[in-house]
Amino acid sequence: MTTTAPTRATRATRRAALPMARLTSRITDRLLGTALVVAACDPPAVLHASWLVVALVLGAAGAAWWAAPMVDARPVLTSMRWRAVAARRRTTVLPAVTIAVAAATGPAVWLVVCVAALLIAYLLVTDAWTVGVTAPPGRPRATPALTAAAATAVVLLAAQAPVAGTVWARLLASLAVAATAVCLVLALRTRRRPSG
Repeated sequence: MTTTAPTRATRATRRAALPMARLTSRITDRLLGTALVVAACDPPAVLHASWLVVALVLGAAGAAWWAAPMVDARPVLTSMRWRAVAARRRTTVLPAVTIAVAAATGPAVWLVVCVAALLIAYLLVTDAWTVGVTAPPGRPRATPALTAAAATAVVLLAAQAPVAGTVWARLLASLAVAATAVCLVLALRTRRRPSG
C-alpha cells in the first residue's frame, strides 16, 4: 500500500483554511466573551449613541471574539514584551477590561446582573486550572462554580450598599482593594503549589 504526499493545491487549501478554523474554534468561549463585552458596553445606550460609539463597540466585540478562547498550555519561556504577555494572558485581560468598561458606563442593575452572570460563565469555561488539560486530576467541578457565584453575589451586594456619600466610603474602598489583593495572592500561591 503506497501513500502519496499531499499536493501543493491540498497544502494551499489547508493553509487558507487555517485562519478561518482559528477564528471559529472554541465557539462557546468566543460567544460568552463577546456577549460579556457587549453587555458591559450598555447596549441600550449604544443603540442611541453616535456612529463613532457604535463603531467602537463593534471593534470591542471583534477584539473579544479574538481574545476569548481559553489558552491551555504549559508555561514556556517566551517574550516578555507587553504585547506577547497580553496575548498569552488575554483570558485574564478580557474580563478585567470588561469590568472596567462596565464600571465606566454605569449600566442599569438588570444589566449589571447579566454582566455578572456572563462573567462567571466565561471564567468557568475558560479557566485552564478548572477545565483544561493542565488541570490537576480529581478536582471537584462544582466547587469553582459555587465559589465564583458566591463571590459575585458578595461583590454585587457590596456595590449596591449606600455608602458612596458617607465618610466611610474611602475606608470601605480600601478594605475592598486589600481583600482583592489578598485573594489574588492566595490564588497565585495555590496555583504554584498544586495539591498532590
